[in-house]
Amino acid sequence: MSLIKKTISKVEDIENKIKDIYTITLSTRKKIKYKPGQFLHLSLEQYDPSFPWPESRCFSFQSSPSDELLKITYSVKGAFTQRMSNTLSIGDEIWLKLPYGDLFQRGHSLDNCVFIAGGTGVSPFLSLFNSSEFVEYHNPRLYIGFRGKEYNLFENNFERAKNINDSLEINYFYESINGILDIDSILKENGPQTYFISGPPLMIKKFKNYLTESGVPENKILIDEWE
Repeated sequence: MSLIKKTISKVEDIENKIKDIYTITLSTRKKIKYKPGQFLHLSLEQYDPSFPWPESRCFSFQSSPSDELLKITYSVKGAFTQRMSNTLSIGDEIWLKLPYGDLFQRGHSLDNCVFIAGGTGVSPFLSLFNSSEFVEYHNPRLYIGFRGKEYNLFENNFERAKNINDSLEINYFYESINGILDIDSILKENGPQTYFISGPPLMIKKFKNYLTESGVPENKILIDEWE
Protein backbone atom coordinates (compact mmCIF):
# COMPACT_ATOMS: atom_id res chain seq x y z
CA MET A 1 0.00 0.00 0.00
CA SER A 2 1.28 3.47 -0.90
CA LEU A 3 2.17 5.84 1.91
CA ILE A 4 -0.28 8.74 1.74
CA LYS A 5 1.36 12.16 1.98
CA LYS A 6 0.10 15.71 2.18
CA THR A 7 2.24 18.16 0.25
CA ILE A 8 2.11 21.65 -1.12
CA SER A 9 2.54 22.08 -4.87
CA LYS A 10 3.05 24.94 -7.27
CA VAL A 11 1.09 25.51 -10.48
CA GLU A 12 3.74 25.59 -13.21
CA ASP A 13 1.48 25.69 -16.26
CA ILE A 14 -2.18 25.80 -17.26
CA GLU A 15 -3.34 24.78 -20.73
CA ASN A 16 -6.85 25.58 -21.92
CA LYS A 17 -6.88 24.75 -25.64
CA ILE A 18 -10.60 24.04 -25.74
CA LYS A 19 -13.50 25.42 -23.71
CA ASP A 20 -13.88 23.94 -20.23
CA ILE A 21 -10.97 21.47 -20.49
CA TYR A 22 -7.82 22.29 -18.55
CA THR A 23 -4.43 20.59 -18.17
CA ILE A 24 -2.58 21.59 -15.01
CA THR A 25 1.15 20.99 -14.48
CA LEU A 26 2.33 20.94 -10.86
CA SER A 27 5.71 20.84 -9.17
CA THR A 28 6.44 19.65 -5.63
CA ARG A 29 9.37 20.29 -3.33
CA LYS A 30 10.26 16.61 -3.35
CA LYS A 31 9.60 14.17 -6.17
CA ILE A 32 6.41 12.23 -5.47
CA LYS A 33 6.46 8.45 -5.75
CA TYR A 34 3.31 6.97 -7.26
CA LYS A 35 2.27 4.19 -9.61
CA PRO A 36 0.55 4.30 -13.00
CA GLY A 37 -3.21 4.63 -12.68
CA GLN A 38 -3.19 6.26 -9.26
CA PHE A 39 -4.90 9.53 -8.34
CA LEU A 40 -4.59 12.49 -5.98
CA HIS A 41 -6.85 14.70 -3.86
CA LEU A 42 -6.49 18.40 -4.72
CA SER A 43 -7.61 21.16 -2.36
CA LEU A 44 -7.97 24.84 -3.17
CA GLU A 45 -7.83 25.69 0.55
CA GLN A 46 -4.72 26.05 2.67
CA TYR A 47 -4.13 22.98 4.80
CA ASP A 48 -3.51 23.40 8.54
CA PRO A 49 -2.29 20.14 10.17
CA SER A 50 -4.21 21.02 13.34
CA PHE A 51 -7.49 20.81 11.40
CA PRO A 52 -9.08 18.13 9.20
CA TRP A 53 -8.15 17.94 5.53
CA PRO A 54 -10.19 20.62 3.67
CA GLU A 55 -12.63 20.09 0.82
CA SER A 56 -10.93 18.46 -2.15
CA ARG A 57 -11.57 16.57 -5.38
CA CYS A 58 -9.92 13.52 -6.94
CA PHE A 59 -7.95 13.70 -10.19
CA SER A 60 -6.07 10.89 -11.94
CA PHE A 61 -2.41 11.36 -12.73
CA GLN A 62 -1.92 11.95 -16.44
CA SER A 63 1.84 12.13 -15.95
CA SER A 64 3.86 8.95 -15.58
CA PRO A 65 5.86 8.18 -12.39
CA SER A 66 9.14 8.92 -14.20
CA ASP A 67 8.09 12.47 -15.13
CA GLU A 68 9.58 15.29 -13.08
CA LEU A 69 6.30 17.20 -12.87
CA LEU A 70 2.76 16.10 -12.07
CA LYS A 71 0.05 16.61 -14.65
CA ILE A 72 -3.74 16.31 -14.51
CA THR A 73 -6.45 17.11 -17.05
CA TYR A 74 -10.03 17.90 -16.05
CA SER A 75 -13.33 19.02 -17.53
CA VAL A 76 -15.34 21.73 -15.83
CA LYS A 77 -18.25 19.88 -14.21
CA GLY A 78 -19.67 21.21 -10.98
CA ALA A 79 -18.81 23.97 -8.55
CA PHE A 80 -15.34 22.74 -7.55
CA THR A 81 -13.90 22.44 -11.06
CA GLN A 82 -15.62 25.71 -12.02
CA ARG A 83 -13.81 27.36 -9.14
CA MET A 84 -10.53 25.79 -10.31
CA SER A 85 -10.98 27.22 -13.79
CA ASN A 86 -11.90 30.66 -12.43
CA THR A 87 -9.24 31.04 -9.76
CA LEU A 88 -6.13 28.96 -10.48
CA SER A 89 -3.19 30.85 -11.95
CA ILE A 90 0.40 29.97 -12.77
CA GLY A 91 2.49 30.39 -9.63
CA ASP A 92 -0.33 29.53 -7.19
CA GLU A 93 0.39 27.07 -4.40
CA ILE A 94 -2.18 24.35 -3.72
CA TRP A 95 -2.29 21.33 -1.43
CA LEU A 96 -2.33 17.71 -2.54
CA LYS A 97 -2.97 14.46 -0.71
CA LEU A 98 -1.57 11.46 -2.55
CA PRO A 99 -1.26 8.85 -3.94
CA TYR A 100 -4.40 6.70 -3.98
CA GLY A 101 -5.66 3.80 -6.07
CA ASP A 102 -4.42 0.52 -7.49
CA LEU A 103 -5.92 0.34 -10.98
CA PHE A 104 -2.97 -1.41 -12.62
CA GLN A 105 -1.67 -3.12 -9.49
CA ARG A 106 -4.61 -5.53 -9.33
CA GLY A 107 -3.70 -8.94 -10.67
CA HIS A 108 -4.37 -9.11 -14.41
CA SER A 109 -3.00 -10.61 -17.60
CA LEU A 110 -0.68 -8.37 -19.63
CA ASP A 111 -1.77 -10.00 -22.88
CA ASN A 112 -4.35 -8.40 -25.22
CA CYS A 113 -5.69 -5.92 -22.64
CA VAL A 114 -8.49 -3.67 -23.84
CA PHE A 115 -8.53 -0.06 -22.63
CA ILE A 116 -11.76 1.93 -23.10
CA ALA A 117 -11.84 5.65 -22.32
CA GLY A 118 -14.21 8.55 -22.78
CA GLY A 119 -12.60 11.96 -23.24
CA THR A 120 -10.42 13.11 -20.36
CA GLY A 121 -11.05 9.72 -18.76
CA VAL A 122 -7.99 8.55 -20.70
CA SER A 123 -5.74 10.26 -18.11
CA PRO A 124 -5.04 7.21 -15.88
CA PHE A 125 -4.28 5.14 -18.98
CA LEU A 126 -1.73 7.72 -20.13
CA SER A 127 0.12 7.44 -16.82
CA LEU A 128 0.64 3.77 -17.72
CA PHE A 129 1.16 4.18 -21.47
CA ASN A 130 3.90 6.77 -20.90
CA SER A 131 5.72 4.73 -18.24
CA SER A 132 8.43 2.12 -18.70
CA GLU A 133 6.02 -0.53 -17.34
CA PHE A 134 3.96 -0.32 -20.51
CA VAL A 135 6.56 -2.22 -22.52
CA GLU A 136 5.49 -5.36 -20.62
CA TYR A 137 1.99 -5.31 -22.15
CA HIS A 138 1.47 -7.46 -25.25
CA ASN A 139 -0.85 -6.23 -28.01
CA PRO A 140 -2.85 -3.71 -25.96
CA ARG A 141 -5.79 -1.98 -27.62
CA LEU A 142 -7.19 1.45 -26.79
CA TYR A 143 -10.70 2.56 -27.74
CA ILE A 144 -10.99 6.28 -27.10
CA GLY A 145 -14.04 8.45 -27.67
CA PHE A 146 -14.15 12.24 -28.11
CA ARG A 147 -16.94 14.65 -29.02
CA GLY A 148 -14.86 15.84 -31.97
CA LYS A 149 -11.27 15.87 -33.24
CA GLU A 150 -10.62 19.18 -31.52
CA TYR A 151 -11.14 17.46 -28.16
CA ASN A 152 -8.25 15.07 -28.74
CA LEU A 153 -5.59 16.93 -26.76
CA PHE A 154 -3.40 13.87 -26.19
CA GLU A 155 -1.67 13.18 -29.52
CA ASN A 156 1.79 13.75 -28.03
CA ASN A 157 0.99 11.26 -25.27
CA PHE A 158 -0.20 8.67 -27.78
CA GLU A 159 2.96 9.12 -29.86
CA ARG A 160 5.07 8.68 -26.76
CA ALA A 161 3.12 5.52 -25.90
CA LYS A 162 3.71 4.06 -29.37
CA ASN A 163 7.43 4.73 -28.98
CA ILE A 164 7.43 2.77 -25.72
CA ASN A 165 5.24 -0.08 -27.00
CA ASP A 166 4.71 -0.21 -30.75
CA SER A 167 2.16 -3.02 -30.41
CA LEU A 168 -0.37 -0.52 -29.04
CA GLU A 169 -3.41 -0.23 -31.32
CA ILE A 170 -5.40 3.00 -30.98
CA ASN A 171 -8.98 3.22 -32.20
CA TYR A 172 -10.40 6.75 -32.26
CA PHE A 173 -14.12 7.47 -32.16
CA TYR A 174 -15.24 11.03 -32.84
CA GLU A 175 -18.92 11.51 -32.07
CA SER A 176 -19.28 14.20 -34.71
CA ILE A 177 -17.77 11.92 -37.40
CA ASN A 178 -18.23 8.21 -36.66
CA GLY A 179 -20.43 8.05 -33.60
CA ILE A 180 -19.88 7.05 -30.00
CA LEU A 181 -18.05 4.11 -28.47
CA ASP A 182 -20.00 0.90 -29.03
CA ILE A 183 -19.32 -1.65 -26.29
CA ASP A 184 -21.07 -4.40 -28.27
CA SER A 185 -18.68 -3.98 -31.22
CA ILE A 186 -15.67 -3.73 -28.90
CA LEU A 187 -16.60 -6.99 -27.18
CA LYS A 188 -17.14 -8.76 -30.51
CA GLU A 189 -13.71 -7.64 -31.69
CA ASN A 190 -11.89 -8.70 -28.54
CA GLY A 191 -13.81 -11.41 -26.71
CA PRO A 192 -13.32 -12.14 -22.98
CA GLN A 193 -10.04 -10.28 -22.43
CA THR A 194 -9.13 -8.00 -19.54
CA TYR A 195 -11.02 -4.69 -19.88
CA PHE A 196 -10.04 -1.37 -18.30
CA ILE A 197 -12.76 1.30 -18.40
CA SER A 198 -12.39 4.98 -17.52
CA GLY A 199 -14.66 7.91 -18.27
CA PRO A 200 -18.01 9.40 -17.26
CA PRO A 201 -19.73 7.38 -14.47
CA LEU A 202 -22.74 6.52 -16.64
CA MET A 203 -20.49 5.16 -19.38
CA ILE A 204 -18.52 3.08 -16.91
CA LYS A 205 -21.69 1.62 -15.39
CA LYS A 206 -23.27 0.86 -18.77
CA PHE A 207 -20.16 -0.76 -20.23
CA LYS A 208 -19.36 -2.77 -17.10
CA ASN A 209 -22.93 -4.10 -16.89
CA TYR A 210 -22.90 -5.04 -20.57
CA LEU A 211 -19.61 -6.92 -20.30
CA THR A 212 -20.75 -8.73 -17.16
CA GLU A 213 -24.09 -9.71 -18.69
CA SER A 214 -22.21 -10.91 -21.79
CA GLY A 215 -20.16 -13.35 -19.74
CA VAL A 216 -16.93 -11.45 -19.10
CA PRO A 217 -15.84 -12.34 -15.53
CA GLU A 218 -16.03 -9.40 -13.11
CA ASN A 219 -12.37 -9.85 -12.16
CA LYS A 220 -11.50 -9.06 -15.79
CA ILE A 221 -13.35 -5.73 -15.75
CA LEU A 222 -11.25 -3.11 -13.99
CA ILE A 223 -12.51 0.44 -13.62
CA ASP A 224 -11.00 3.71 -12.47
CA GLU A 225 -12.58 4.09 -9.04
CA TRP A 226 -12.03 7.10 -6.79
CA GLU A 227 -12.60 6.43 -3.12
